[in-house]
Amino acid sequence: MQTIVELPEYLRKVDAVLGDKEKLEVIDMLARNPLSGVLLKGTGGIRKLRWQRPGSGKRGGARVIYYFCSSSMPLFLLTIFAKGDRSDLSKRECHELAEIAQMLRSRYTGRLS
Repeated sequence: MQTIVELPEYLRKVDAVLGDKEKLEVIDMLARNPLSGVLLKGTGGIRKLRWQRPGSGKRGGARVIYYFCSSSMPLFLLTIFAKGDRSDLSKRECHELAEIAQMLRSRYTGRLS
């Protein structure tokens, strides 16, 4: 199973979006299936996972944004939002996430790519 790291922004937002049971389900599912989210173009490997919230279905559920590079480093939960609160990430946010991905990759592999 893949190691999961919850970054501060994710921790600040997750309680407003998911209940305790759903939070654990997300972590368990990603630990077993780290490639399950859709790759976001131009982000250096950031993925978006659609997660069903009770009573809302997948389309009205949560979006978990995470970074997974390889099994030799942790999967990082970056942020989360409710689909009803916003439609998607902006270009600026995608650019910022790409920078975070590069920094995490550099830190764990010892080089910039």
